[in-house]
Amino acid sequence: MKLLVPNLIAFETTLEGVEVVHFDPTAAIPAEHRDAEALVVWGAGASLLQDAVANLPRLKWVQLLSAGSDAALAAGFRDDIVITSGRSLHDAPVAEHALALTLAAARRLHTLGRAQIGHRWAEEIGGIQPEPSPGVFLTLRGARVVIWGYGSIGSTLAPHLAALGAQVTGVGTTARVEGDVTVVTSQDLPALFPETDVVIMILPASAATDGAMSAELLAALPRHAWVINVGRGTTIDEGALIDALRDKRIGGAALDVTTVEPLPVESALWDLPNLILTPHAAGGRPLGAADLIAHNLSAHLRGEALRNVVHPTRKA
Repeated sequence: MKLLVPNLIAFETTLEGVEVVHFDPTAAIPAEHRDAEALVVWGAGASLLQDAVANLPRLKWVQLLSAGSDAALAAGFRDDIVITSGRSLHDAPVAEHALALTLAAARRLHTLGRAQIGHRWAEEIGGIQPEPSPGVFLTLRGARVVIWGYGSIGSTLAPHLAALGAQVTGVGTTARVEGDVTVVTSQDLPALFPETDVVIMILPASAATDGAMSAELLAALPRHAWVINVGRGTTIDEGALIDALRDKRIGGAALDVTTVEPLPVESALWDLPNLILTPHAAGGRPLGAADLIAHNLSAHLRGEALRNVVHPTRKA
């Protein structure tokens, strides 16, 4: 069988009967390789997925290296093609970025950055500070943090937050206790949010999560609370968030993702003083990609269950 692998990923195999072909994911799949039965997707836009759907008639398996699979699931692959995601490959980098954004919010680095550009000594942040500081999110010590979308990234992040003194609650599709973290469902959010200091969103894009952080839920948060999003931009009602930030009805937001990416230059988000923005930079480093490809390749050849199956809908 022929396996197409982006030239961004170092992968080879000694498995008999497997030909690994490295290709440029930003270009069309070469005509001589349209007989491929397997495809690894990374560093490519929707055009590559559409190319694969239209021009790889022998395709049987698609391995995504992204944690999210929404673009691939919407591309129109045949029902008999198995699609596996890169779940777990981004756990450490995204958790680290989420922690960095949370600490940046607490230490008000957004204010300090603007002050530095303006050559202004931010006296309101330096010097003697009250502890505790009612009405302001300043520390993770004793902070009530909600991780909305509690999966492998959330379970990687939670211990780091807890080590800095935070009280972590997870929100998932099923209520449970996972280690030291109590996981509730989204039905509990209206009651949970009034006592929340930080919401970290790690939700995937889907019809069910579109605009999940609504105007109503934003209104349920305390005025000092921060919203951190390292999941997908579509999961927040962006207009409602802008209004809440402008009116200072929440403390601030730190977004690694937005509804439209790159963020249009005319977006109001750019100029909000209580917003931290990063350019979808949390992931981008699929750690252990070669190992996952190798495992699923071997399983595919043996006709065994693959890891992280997202299509057809079944558990791996």
